Parts: sequence; C-alpha cells; structure tokens
Amino acid sequence: MTENKIGIITDDDFGLKNIPPYPKPSFISFEHPLRIKVVLDYLERNKIFDDSRVIRLKPKKIDEDIIKLGHSAYHINSIKRISNLGGGLLSDEVYITKDTYILAEKAVGGCIKAIESVVNGEVGQSFALIRPPGHHAMREHASGLCIFNNIATAILYLRTYLSYNKKIMIIDIDDHFGDGLAQYFYTDPSVLYFSIHEYDFLEADLGFIDEIGHGEGIGKNINFPVPSGIINQDFYECFDLIELLANEFKPDLIIIASGFDMYFDDPIGNCFLTSEAYYQFTKKILKVSENVCNNKIAFILEGGYSLIGLPYCVHAVLKALLKEKYEPPEFERENIFEESKKEEIIKIKTALKKILTNYWKSVDLEVKKGKDF
Repeated sequence: MTENKIGIITDDDFGLKNIPPYPKPSFISFEHPLRIKVVLDYLERNKIFDDSRVIRLKPKKIDEDIIKLGHSAYHINSIKRISNLGGGLLSDEVYITKDTYILAEKAVGGCIKAIESVVNGEVGQSFALIRPPGHHAMREHASGLCIFNNIATAILYLRTYLSYNKKIMIIDIDDHFGDGLAQYFYTDPSVLYFSIHEYDFLEADLGFIDEIGHGEGIGKNINFPVPSGIINQDFYECFDLIELLANEFKPDLIIIASGFDMYFDDPIGNCFLTSEAYYQFTKKILKVSENVCNNKIAFILEGGYSLIGLPYCVHAVLKALLKEKYEPPEFERENIFEESKKEEIIKIKTALKKILTNYWKSVDLEVKKGKDF
C-alpha cells in the first residue's frame, strides 16, 4: 500500500556537481556535493534501499516557466548568466559555479517530486535529498547558500498546475530562520509556517516571536527562536505546541524544511542536538500527521553541513518513518552535553503562547487553564 512506501528523491548530480571554489573554513565552502554523497553512501551501506518500502525517485523534469512561479525573470537570468560565464560570487553567502543553475533547477524538481508524490498517493512520505538548499532564497535574489526557494516554488506549482488549494503546514527545523519561506507566505492563511531556529537574543534579528504574519495570514507565521547551545531535551519542548497548532489548523499536507545544522558537530550551527533528536521529532510528527493529514509528510533537505553527522540524522528520520528502532552511533552516547537551556526555552514559549492566544483558540484555552503544554 502506498501509505507504507517512502520515496527518496535524489540524483547523482547532487553528490557530484556545484563544488564551491573556496577553501574551508569559509562559510560557503560547506555547501558541498559531499553532503549528498556521504548520505547516499551511508544509506547504501546500511541497505536502506534494499527495503521494499523504500523507493528511489528521480526529480521531476521542469523548465524555466516553473521556476518563474517563485522567482523573477531577473533573478533567474542572473543565476543562468553567471553560471554560463563559469561562476562567481553573488555575495558573502552565495557562490555560483558553471553547474549552479542546472543543479538549482533540479533541486526545485526534486522538491516538487517529493511533495507531488505524497499528494497523489504514490508514496506515503518522502524525503528529497537535494541541494542547493532553498529556505533563505527570495523572489528577487539568492541568499544564505540558497539559489531558488525549493519549497515555496513547489507549493506554487501545486497551486498553479494541480489546482491544489488545500491547507499546508511547513515546519522548519533548520538552525537558521527561513526568512525566504516566511516572506512568501506571510499573508497566506492557507499556509502555516512554524520555524524553530537559533536566535541571538543580544541583538535584534529576523525570526522573533512577534513576526506573526499580516492581513489574512496573521497568526499563521510562527517563530520559536531558541538560544544557542540547546540540547535534545530543549528541542523537545517545542513539540507540544506544534501538535496543538496542527490539530487546530488541520493541514492536508505537512512539509518539513529539514535542516540538520542544529547537530552538535555542524560547522555553522551552535546547538548540541544529536541524531536521536531528529528521530524523536519524526516520530512525533508522524503521530501528529495520523490525526490531521493521513500521514502525508514530505521532508525537504535544507541545511546540515557536518559530513559526519548528516548521514546519521537522515538515517534517524528514515528509521522513524519506517517505524523501526534507531540506534545512535556510539560517539553520540557519551552524554557530554548536559547543560539544558530549558528555563530560557520555557520563558520564550510562554511569551509566544501569549501572542498566539489572539489567533488560536486551542492556545488560548490552554493558557486560560494555566497549562504549560
């Protein structure tokens, strides 16, 4: 049955092309084809693809007209032109090579295939192992290692080509705030965007708790900023709020912007999660999805730059989707990260709940009960 099938969408090019022309430890050097290669090699060694429930799927072949759903002609032409010239540096956070345009287009196609295969019942859940990531990309420009906004463009594709106008919940667990995704759907009441991300509370930044959407979309943009250094148990404090909102919103589809850069070994994140955190998160979301969207979940790779940790994190997600026990690697079992930020997390959650009482009946009810969910 399709609900028992998991689609893994990828392509050899993601593990071979668009090599950053800058050495470590520059920020942009970490968005490297090895990110995908090490994951696929690990899954092969662990015989994940031998499981009859796991299906390999190729990205959907798309053209520029589909990219234009999410991006301006100027932005598209800029990426194409610089790629054709052999590459260059768009900003301190975005590099272009001769392969960038083709690979970024394929990443959008991979994201579309992951989401479309779940919507049409080809598979129950999916995981798009694609790059470059996309959740920072804006309509008019690339940003934060992201060229095109894969998830936003895929949703616009569903709306335009499949007349899919049902409600969608995006849960963004990347270490960095998905400012691009938030802007695309900031006024859209049919898309609930929930982001858990590291936040510098010493300086003002985007992604704070008071950015809640605008107009018809007010209350549907939700930020749960967390301090650097959180551990697994701190991350779990977000789960109950996600469940409460999902049960009230009742999306037809859940999309996970799957960044793994809160992993303790990640070179550009400052948190201390282990792969077990992503296993527990996926188990929770799978349970939530049973009640609201018949288990329709698409995981879309965003960040995650530890070549050691990324394979374990992806494997943990797949193990949860397969409803199997996950055994973390021995080096994650040393319990070296014991300083919880729970007190700070509770303060943030309490403040966020007070804001959300104006827009969510379920939150208002819990607050009136004095319940710390």
